Amino acid sequence: MEQLNFYGLAALIAFVSVFVLTLLGIYFFPKWRMLDRPKKYGLKREPIPYYGGILFFVPFVILVLVFGGVAKEILGFLIAAFLIAMTGLLDDKFDISPWVRIFVQIVSGLVLAIFGMGILSITNPFGGVIDLNVINVYGIPLLGALFTVFWVVLVTNTMNFLDGVPGLSSGVSFISSLTIFFLSVRPGIHADIASQHTVAVISIVLAFCCLAFLIFDFPPAKILMGNVGSNFLGFALAALAIFSGGKVATAFLVLGVPILDAAWVVLKRISEGKKPWKGGDYKHLHHRLLALGLSEKNVLFVIYTFCLIFGVVAVLCTNAKQKFFVLIGLLILMLLVVSGIVIASKNKRKS
Repeated sequence: MEQLNFYGLAALIAFVSVFVLTLLGIYFFPKWRMLDRPKKYGLKREPIPYYGGILFFVPFVILVLVFGGVAKEILGFLIAAFLIAMTGLLDDKFDISPWVRIFVQIVSGLVLAIFGMGILSITNPFGGVIDLNVINVYGIPLLGALFTVFWVVLVTNTMNFLDGVPGLSSGVSFISSLTIFFLSVRPGIHADIASQHTVAVISIVLAFCCLAFLIFDFPPAKILMGNVGSNFLGFALAALAIFSGGKVATAFLVLGVPILDAAWVVLKRISEGKKPWKGGDYKHLHHRLLALGLSEKNVLFVIYTFCLIFGVVAVLCTNAKQKFFVLIGLLILMLLVVSGIVIASKNKRKS
């Protein structure tokens, strides 16, 4: 009970601090000309406050230090998160090169590995584990570091791609981080539940930072998080998934729809000879749902539902084999959904 009160206090302070800061941001950002540029994206509306990710990144860092302590892994995580967030902020302001963003993501993944947060093994769903600690360079597991970098780049960019409808990144991040929290504190699945304290603290703080911002980010949005927010959220979720034993399969389940959607769009762009990071083609799942006539709110509810269902399944699954078959089911479901949407889009154009 005492531990739950501790997490509850962290959640409450995270929610209230971000709520108050976002209210202040909505008031002051227009005065400071911290606004988005709707004309750049062909949107016919007045500019609204932008760079909102700063408003939950700063209290998140402070609260993680207060409630999580100053352990080596936490410092490495926060250093890498700072690199990601600041790069996102510069991108919001100056539209920096995608290669610079990817480079920083790679460096941030390496920082996690250097500070002891790299993935050392992957559970084989059919028994045993795949050891990623067989090759060490200056004490750093090479294969584990490579997998960590790949995972960080994948999830960070997935969340960035997802930020095409207000409330999508913040809502999905709330569901994902809350799922990781419940998995961390669930009794009976960890040999040492105390080892999950840090990831539980970070995930509950992140969840309620996102929930507070979602109130204002939900359509019609009063403020937008920008790349500083979406990139940070993607990185934070990627790091949480490999923190304290690793929950990559769980994170992949909850973020499965956005990850598969991002992979689909990137492969489609490459097949058409386009740059994979070049947007504007409106081929993401949320764009296709909007094209079918769904409102932004309905699109959110559809994707939230997918994430929530798979989040619950992730918490209830007790072993890697179960999660593996659910992942296969997710892949099949995603293919059916995308195929159905593409067919519906074509039929709508014909009519």
